Amino acid sequence: MSRDPRYDVLFEPVKIGPVTAPNRFYQVPHCTGMGYLRPRTLAAMRGVKAQGGWGVVCTEYNSIHPTSDDLPHPSASLWDDSDVRAHSLMTDAVHEHGALAGAELWYGGARTSNLMTRLPSMDVKSMPNLAGHPYQTRAMDKTDIKTFRHWHKRAALRARDAGFDVVYVYATHGYLISNFLNPRINDRSDEYGGSLENRVRLVRELIADTKDAVGDRCGVAIRFSADEEIGEDGQPIYGERREMLEMLADLPDLWDINIADYSLEMGVSRFVKEGALEPYMQWVKSVTDKPVVTVGRFTSPDTMVSQVKRGITDFIGAARPSIADPFLPNKIREGRLSAIRECIGCNICYSGDSLGVPIRCTQNPTMGEEWRRGWHPEIITEKASSGKVLIVGAGPTGLEAARALGNRGYEVMLAEATREIGGRVAREAALPGMSEYIRVRDYRQQQLIEMTNVEIFRESLLSADDVFAVEADHVAIATGAKWRPERFNEETYLPVWTPEARPRVFTPDDIMDGRLPDGPTVVFDGEGYYMAGVLAERIRQEGHAVTYVTSDDSVSRWAGNTSERWRVRTHLLALGVTIETAQTLTGFDGSEVILECAYSGAEKTLAATNIVMVTARTPNDALYHALLDAGGGGALPFSLTRIGDCEAPGIIAAAVYAGHRYAQELEAGVDIDLPLRHDRVDVGLDARASGPAQKVAAE
Repeated sequence: MSRDPRYDVLFEPVKIGPVTAPNRFYQVPHCTGMGYLRPRTLAAMRGVKAQGGWGVVCTEYNSIHPTSDDLPHPSASLWDDSDVRAHSLMTDAVHEHGALAGAELWYGGARTSNLMTRLPSMDVKSMPNLAGHPYQTRAMDKTDIKTFRHWHKRAALRARDAGFDVVYVYATHGYLISNFLNPRINDRSDEYGGSLENRVRLVRELIADTKDAVGDRCGVAIRFSADEEIGEDGQPIYGERREMLEMLADLPDLWDINIADYSLEMGVSRFVKEGALEPYMQWVKSVTDKPVVTVGRFTSPDTMVSQVKRGITDFIGAARPSIADPFLPNKIREGRLSAIRECIGCNICYSGDSLGVPIRCTQNPTMGEEWRRGWHPEIITEKASSGKVLIVGAGPTGLEAARALGNRGYEVMLAEATREIGGRVAREAALPGMSEYIRVRDYRQQQLIEMTNVEIFRESLLSADDVFAVEADHVAIATGAKWRPERFNEETYLPVWTPEARPRVFTPDDIMDGRLPDGPTVVFDGEGYYMAGVLAERIRQEGHAVTYVTSDDSVSRWAGNTSERWRVRTHLLALGVTIETAQTLTGFDGSEVILECAYSGAEKTLAATNIVMVTARTPNDALYHALLDAGGGGALPFSLTRIGDCEAPGIIAAAVYAGHRYAQELEAGVDIDLPLRHDRVDVGLDARASGPAQKVAAE
């Protein structure tokens, strides 16, 4: 295939000061949950993106000094020469494929409390920690500002020495530099506060310092918000942002533009669609001649071309689309649009950083596994034998296993009991706001259609005898799980209903099957992710009164890790859903529910004729056990494995990962005692002998 000429503009080189990007595909700085803790893991992941055609590949936020420590969120760092060596792993990997490498210099200020280093944070003034920790910052005096500029310049020098081609001044997202710009936060009376010119002074100085440090070796970028305050979606409140940008217009070599509302900039697809930042970007290129990059969860090349040609942006900025498909640019270049793994906007990638663990992705199960497992998003080891594989169940696990095994060259039979493939993905994608989740199925279905060595058998409900009759060499059971109606109390499963009320007890499966409650309904969220909120919306669409109940202190507690909890609660309230937090559902008689306060144990009742229990799931593993029983405890004529929700119910990303892992490890001789490599410091005998603890012991 050849590239559609409509997309030629995306592959034009663009100058960023003294360096030139080979195309317009720009992976903006994004967190990974790797940081300085896992440098080899980080380098391999970024290198794969450069291999996939991203013209600029940035690392994540780089702490410039120990007074900017974000643990348990592991940022990158540029504190000393060891960081230079660690970053060189990444820049070498990126340069190997002809891309530019970018480094974002970061100082958290009031957003960080330095829980690891235990050093005081500094900011424009003394104020409480903005991440909710019980600490305050030290107000910066002019000596502190001079010291901060010194730290920033030293970090820029280290970035240059590490081989980065673009170095950032990070002036947004509520960190220290952006607080100097903020007229509501910056109430200083010296030359760094008060007037607009004074509030911009530090940014101007940092750009000049950084340019002085890197010389003609690197381009200097600034990350900057196009609007000043959070307003209604798509209705910018610009404040002084245009005036600020005009004052600085030609000083940096590139403008990386985002917005004040991170939940919109980083919005989940349930609430935010592709290109959502365009209303905020309308004016930016009219006031600067320097190239501009912005994001928008871009997956459509037509949208990309439109934004470039209409002067919205010069670069197609991406974090999540580059995670879902590191080879997205190459696939557009080669005319392989049907092979693109489109981001579904679930923000599971973001949850990795929230939890302080390496990034993961629902669409791309190899994300974060490039170094420790040696997985690649487009290349996979050829089959080890001519064995035939039967996969039972065509949900996300079965589809991914079939796709990856098909790429390895195995003869694969995929049996699905129903007419529709996709399993839970197809069912959940039909719920309100969840439509983009169907991309998990559609990508894999398209790939399987093009594989002559993979057959899909629909409406094929297999018994144990049927499985034996297939005479496969390997059998994987991927039959998913079903939702339970009981409440789990951290020890056991408890029915909460009277016998008479049982017909009025619903599970998510009932709702997805089209069996909807009629009348006032309580949705009990014992899971804490998106399902209960989505079901509450679905039932509310039918005009019924809905009360959302959770024993947690907040709505959709776990969704805080995916940056959507605030939007979920706001959305439910706008729909007229009543919310009860810190309440456990303990009884239901068909007309009332009994709620018990999670703290005091006090009981209260609510009128309701239905309850929907979103709690836990039971693996559909009957076929797996039937096959084991048929073997009578002896050896089966095939290898037998249960995978995905059938083995251990989890999120869709876990289901896809399980299918991919099965495919990667089939006949691969994986060491069960050490299935993956650890990216950690090897202390070694010499280092131990010279450590302070060893010295104390000797004395």
